[in-house]
Amino acid sequence: MSVSQSMTSSRPYLIRALYDWIVDNDLTPYLLVDAEHAGLQAPLEYVDNGRLVLNISPRAVRDLDLGMEAVFFNGRFGGEPRDVWVPTPAISAIYARENGQGMLFSDSDDAPPPSGGGTSPEGGGNSESDSRPHLRVVK
Repeated sequence: MSVSQSMTSSRPYLIRALYDWIVDNDLTPYLLVDAEHAGLQAPLEYVDNGRLVLNISPRAVRDLDLGMEAVFFNGRFGGEPRDVWVPTPAISAIYARENGQGMLFSDSDDAPPPSGGGTSPEGGGNSESDSRPHLRVVK
Protein backbone atom coordinates (compact mmCIF):
# COMPACT_ATOMS: atom_id res chain seq x y z
CA MET A 1 0.00 0.00 0.00
CA SER A 2 1.42 3.39 -0.99
CA VAL A 3 0.56 6.44 1.07
CA SER A 4 1.42 9.88 -0.25
CA GLN A 5 2.03 12.21 2.64
CA SER A 6 3.49 15.67 2.51
CA MET A 7 5.96 16.13 5.33
CA THR A 8 7.05 19.40 6.85
CA SER A 9 10.57 20.60 6.26
CA SER A 10 13.24 18.99 8.43
CA ARG A 11 15.41 22.13 8.31
CA PRO A 12 13.86 23.94 11.34
CA TYR A 13 14.14 20.79 13.45
CA LEU A 14 17.76 20.27 12.47
CA ILE A 15 18.59 23.92 13.16
CA ARG A 16 17.13 23.66 16.69
CA ALA A 17 18.88 20.37 17.41
CA LEU A 18 22.26 21.60 16.17
CA TYR A 19 21.86 24.90 18.03
CA ASP A 20 21.30 22.98 21.29
CA TRP A 21 24.23 20.66 20.57
CA ILE A 22 26.60 23.55 19.82
CA VAL A 23 25.53 25.57 22.90
CA ASP A 24 25.61 22.48 25.16
CA ASN A 25 29.27 22.05 24.14
CA ASP A 26 30.07 25.67 25.12
CA LEU A 27 30.68 26.70 21.51
CA THR A 28 29.33 29.62 19.48
CA PRO A 29 26.50 28.88 17.01
CA TYR A 30 26.69 30.76 13.73
CA LEU A 31 24.13 30.87 10.93
CA LEU A 32 25.23 31.21 7.31
CA VAL A 33 22.43 33.02 5.48
CA ASP A 34 21.65 33.62 1.82
CA ALA A 35 21.40 37.40 1.92
CA GLU A 36 19.45 37.54 -1.34
CA HIS A 37 16.55 35.46 -0.05
CA ALA A 38 13.15 37.18 -0.20
CA GLY A 39 11.78 38.27 3.16
CA LEU A 40 15.11 38.48 4.96
CA GLN A 41 15.21 41.29 7.51
CA ALA A 42 18.80 41.67 8.64
CA PRO A 43 21.66 44.19 8.64
CA LEU A 44 22.53 43.92 4.96
CA GLU A 45 25.49 46.25 5.36
CA TYR A 46 27.38 43.20 6.70
CA VAL A 47 26.73 41.05 3.60
CA ASP A 48 29.80 39.59 1.92
CA ASN A 49 29.51 37.83 -1.46
CA GLY A 50 25.74 37.41 -1.03
CA ARG A 51 26.15 35.77 2.38
CA LEU A 52 25.58 36.93 5.91
CA VAL A 53 27.10 35.26 8.97
CA LEU A 54 25.13 35.72 12.19
CA ASN A 55 26.26 34.87 15.72
CA ILE A 56 23.18 33.49 17.51
CA SER A 57 24.82 32.56 20.80
CA PRO A 58 22.87 33.26 24.00
CA ARG A 59 25.34 36.04 24.88
CA ALA A 60 25.03 37.72 21.48
CA VAL A 61 21.25 37.83 21.02
CA ARG A 62 18.02 38.39 22.90
CA ASP A 63 14.58 36.88 22.37
CA LEU A 64 15.88 34.11 20.10
CA ASP A 65 13.06 32.16 18.46
CA LEU A 66 14.09 29.19 16.32
CA GLY A 67 10.70 28.82 14.68
CA MET A 68 9.32 26.66 11.91
CA GLU A 69 9.06 29.48 9.37
CA ALA A 70 11.93 31.72 10.48
CA VAL A 71 14.62 32.46 13.03
CA PHE A 72 13.98 35.69 14.90
CA PHE A 73 16.15 37.55 17.41
CA ASN A 74 17.32 40.95 18.55
CA GLY A 75 21.04 41.60 18.26
CA ARG A 76 23.49 44.47 18.34
CA PHE A 77 25.16 45.53 15.13
CA GLY A 78 27.62 48.39 15.39
CA GLY A 79 26.34 48.94 18.93
CA GLU A 80 22.76 49.44 17.77
CA PRO A 81 20.01 46.93 18.69
CA ARG A 82 18.28 45.49 15.62
CA ASP A 83 15.55 42.93 15.05
CA VAL A 84 16.55 40.15 12.67
CA TRP A 85 14.13 37.84 10.86
CA VAL A 86 15.62 35.05 8.74
CA PRO A 87 13.25 32.80 6.76
CA THR A 88 14.23 29.19 7.42
CA PRO A 89 14.88 28.44 3.71
CA ALA A 90 17.43 31.29 3.67
CA ILE A 91 19.61 29.46 6.21
CA SER A 92 22.41 27.72 4.34
CA ALA A 93 24.22 26.34 7.39
CA ILE A 94 24.47 26.27 11.16
CA TYR A 95 27.89 25.58 12.63
CA ALA A 96 30.17 26.16 15.60
CA ARG A 97 32.54 29.07 15.10
CA GLU A 98 35.36 27.39 16.99
CA ASN A 99 35.62 24.17 15.00
CA GLY A 100 33.27 24.48 12.00
CA GLN A 101 31.19 21.47 13.01
CA GLY A 102 27.53 21.69 12.07
CA MET A 103 25.43 21.20 8.96
CA LEU A 104 25.31 22.69 5.49
CA PHE A 105 21.87 22.67 3.86
CA SER A 106 21.12 22.51 0.16
CA ASP A 107 18.05 23.64 -1.74
CA SER A 108 17.10 20.00 -2.26
CA ASP A 109 16.97 19.29 1.50
CA ASP A 110 13.30 20.20 1.59
CA ALA A 111 12.35 18.58 -1.70
CA PRO A 112 9.98 15.62 -1.42
CA PRO A 113 11.41 12.19 -2.22
CA PRO A 114 10.66 10.81 -5.68
CA SER A 115 7.18 9.34 -5.98
CA GLY A 116 6.46 5.69 -6.55
CA GLY A 117 7.75 2.60 -4.84
CA GLY A 118 11.39 2.38 -3.98
CA THR A 119 13.83 -0.06 -5.43
CA SER A 120 16.44 -1.85 -3.47
CA PRO A 121 20.10 -0.87 -3.91
CA GLU A 122 20.70 -4.36 -5.35
CA GLY A 123 18.48 -3.46 -8.30
CA GLY A 124 15.46 -5.37 -7.09
CA GLY A 125 11.96 -4.84 -8.31
CA ASN A 126 9.21 -2.53 -7.20
CA SER A 127 7.45 -4.90 -4.83
CA GLU A 128 6.02 -3.84 -1.49
CA SER A 129 8.87 -5.52 0.38
CA ASP A 130 11.40 -3.45 -1.60
CA SER A 131 9.73 -0.11 -0.86
CA ARG A 132 11.18 0.31 2.62
CA PRO A 133 13.38 3.37 3.19
CA HIS A 134 17.06 3.17 2.41
CA LEU A 135 19.56 5.28 4.32
CA ARG A 136 23.12 6.05 3.40
CA VAL A 137 25.98 7.25 5.57
CA VAL A 138 27.23 10.72 4.69
CA LYS A 139 30.70 11.58 5.90
